[in-house]
Amino acid sequence: MDTLILTGWGWKEYAVAAAVALKALGCKADVMGMSKRRLPEFLELEGNKWRRIVLIGLSLGGDEARLAAALKSLKRTKVTWISSLPMSESQERLLAPLMDVRKADGGLFDGSLVKAVGDVFGEDVAPFLPFAVEGGKIPKSVPRYHELICAAMYAYRNYRDEKSYPMAIRYLAEGVREEAWSNDARRIVEHWQRYGSRELIGNSPQMKQLRERINFVAANRDVRVLILGESGTGKEAVAMQIHNRSPRRDEPFFSFNCACVAPNLLESRFFGHEKGSFTGADKLELGLFELANGGTLFLDEIAELPMEAQGLLLRVLEGGRFMRLGGKEEIETDVRLVTATNRDLPALVREGKFREDLFMRLNVIQLRTSPLRERPEDIGTIADNWWFNRFRKHLTDEQKAALSDYSYPGNVRELINVLERACVFKETDFSHILAEHREMNAGLFAGSVACPHSAADAPEELDEAIRRHVHLIYEKYARNVSKAAAALKITRTTLRKWL
Repeated sequence: MDTLILTGWGWKEYAVAAAVALKALGCKADVMGMSKRRLPEFLELEGNKWRRIVLIGLSLGGDEARLAAALKSLKRTKVTWISSLPMSESQERLLAPLMDVRKADGGLFDGSLVKAVGDVFGEDVAPFLPFAVEGGKIPKSVPRYHELICAAMYAYRNYRDEKSYPMAIRYLAEGVREEAWSNDARRIVEHWQRYGSRELIGNSPQMKQLRERINFVAANRDVRVLILGESGTGKEAVAMQIHNRSPRRDEPFFSFNCACVAPNLLESRFFGHEKGSFTGADKLELGLFELANGGTLFLDEIAELPMEAQGLLLRVLEGGRFMRLGGKEEIETDVRLVTATNRDLPALVREGKFREDLFMRLNVIQLRTSPLRERPEDIGTIADNWWFNRFRKHLTDEQKAALSDYSYPGNVRELINVLERACVFKETDFSHILAEHREMNAGLFAGSVACPHSAADAPEELDEAIRRHVHLIYEKYARNVSKAAAALKITRTTLRKWL
């Protein structure tokens, strides 16, 4: 196609404005999401493929000199810039003469950008404006396009999914009805509904302290953070909160699980590769440190990183520079690194399985996510919040009490699984659904609390013997903290200590 629409991401108004332009062009244009940091290089490598490029909502605040050079290199391409963002003096001098500049009247994210695009293309924007609304003001009469747009942006930020965002914009421009959405569109919406709005719910002292510490940490844009906690306790939610409350919140947030990629591919995933750098490298690919430049990179399961990859990570943390595989020039990166693990990282350092120098680099600020068994008072609140978001209906006190009569070794993830099972079977008696759940998972954690069968199996250390006995009584009373503490004649706090 002759025209390319490049739009920013992070706010629905960008996508809606791009949809207006796309419709005005008869839906005969290419669409891509783009960041200000990637824009200069993209124009250098790809810009001359189109006769016209329309930049919608894109900030020009990256490398201005490089962007100016890229614009000058476009021999056959006209560039139009439509934005609510004001131009700086240097941008007026360097960039404005190289583009057709159309500034929107009004503020940011109030519909002004959508209206400006409508004016440029002569398109009626009234049908589009409801989809640009942010927050909880979405009218029930509005179809689920806003969910699709949010889901597509989430997929792009977290999973390098570059296809869903243009798909959502095109669906909106073409007026594709929900029942005609592709399976991919339905999948990303369902995934976003489950994972995209992760909040730190709860009023326990542990959660209040964690939220306070997140606010302090977020205010510093550079400090590295190591998050420790069991599986299902919300470590990624903490990382996203740090990013969303920080000065980097308008820049990318990328999440990567270090255990999900073969070790020989990690260097390419971290730093990217040049075309032809290895067999199958048929095009330039940007790595996580380049994609997340200016924003936050969250590396989950950091303890699973192989030793060789640990050295690669240490090198970029020390110098803030890296080279793509097959590259010849170093690239600077400005990324806040947040890491997480459910394993005992200091123990792995002592065992020689994790580099001590890397641990020291990562462990600047340490945050801990508490398991649900340490804050049972939050169980009802978390469940009620999830239920209300799903059905716009609160749980009864009896239902919350029933849910709280279990310790959830799998933490919040396990609690949500129980609620989803109740939804599937249309079960409102949560005592019944939890009884089934206990039976299904009866043997899952048995190995950690097994009773010694002989003197040879008995622990020699008194602390270990006490811990095992406490675990056994805890299991005997169906993981009910209050009942187990009463049986042991100790306080709930002491019980949690031994657990």
